[in-house]
Amino acid sequence: MLNLLNLDRQGLSSFFIKLGEKPFHATQVMKWIHQQGVLDFDAMTNLSKALRLRLKEIACISLPQVDMLQTSQDGTRKWLLQLDNDNSIEMVFIPFDARGTLCISSQVGCALDCRFCATGQQGFNRNLSVAEIIAQLWLAEHTLRAEQKSERAINSIVMMGMGEPLTNFNNVVTAMNLMMDDLSYGLSRRRITLSTAGIVPAMRRLREQCPVNLAVSLHAPNDALRDQLVPINKKYPLDQLMAACRAYTKGKPGRQITFEYIMLKEVNDSTAHARALIKLLKGIPAKINLIPFNHFSHSSYQCATPEAIENFRDILMQAGLLTVTRKTRGDDIDAACGQLAGIVRRRKNTI
Repeated sequence: MLNLLNLDRQGLSSFFIKLGEKPFHATQVMKWIHQQGVLDFDAMTNLSKALRLRLKEIACISLPQVDMLQTSQDGTRKWLLQLDNDNSIEMVFIPFDARGTLCISSQVGCALDCRFCATGQQGFNRNLSVAEIIAQLWLAEHTLRAEQKSERAINSIVMMGMGEPLTNFNNVVTAMNLMMDDLSYGLSRRRITLSTAGIVPAMRRLREQCPVNLAVSLHAPNDALRDQLVPINKKYPLDQLMAACRAYTKGKPGRQITFEYIMLKEVNDSTAHARALIKLLKGIPAKINLIPFNHFSHSSYQCATPEAIENFRDILMQAGLLTVTRKTRGDDIDAACGQLAGIVRRRKNTI
């Protein structure tokens, strides 16, 4: 059966046309599924009974099973979602006062093998479908909306969960278009951020097809160190990555790249590293997120000291770079940056 969560507005319209039905049914069904949270065709009362019966025969609206829900002392929530073949993924909701951000996964595991990331150490199995990506938003939005008795629970999305979003380009872009569609969640482009380790050709495609906010997992100011921490750098070194970042912001006043920088003790946290980073980012509209390293099992890294992080930040700020030290959220339930692992039946570990 076709899972209708896999289809955006255009896909649903084509689906109904092929059935010999009017394309406006796509509007009706999208609103039922994404705005009203209705998964039962029988409850879609503005569809004819005959159409509802036909949909039940050939289609479904299927969500992953929630295996576990954990809540941190700071209010952060982490869901473990069961997929097929013993694989599972994790997603995280981070509340900020009256706002809420959902961190969404795009793959089962990750093939990039970044040394400081628990997901990368799990290996890689497969890409998530559009349905499995958008279902994360559906589950969190409608669960929290019911609890809060509010019209909206999720205000922003970060594609920063398990996986490298740009190596699942088509499914991720389709899912983000669904997130932005006024018939579903109506989120602004400015409310969606995609994080990449630097898949340069896909960054160029993203600028043309779906120019959401871009975050780059940088973590090192030179190729020698980044080759160790982020192995994809060997394929797309810093000169190519920085050129792609400049191109992403070109002709777009106000657009900037967020550069994520994990602070690792005596690895990338020195004054010399900070000054090299200033030189690297020259001419790029940038915001730097300094991320205290969040430990996970089997990791040999340690977090930089608070003094080293503060000194690093001060050097960047004095050079005119907007720099924020990210507050760790959800680390008591392994929901912080770099800690998501899920359960991955490893299939391969290269791209």
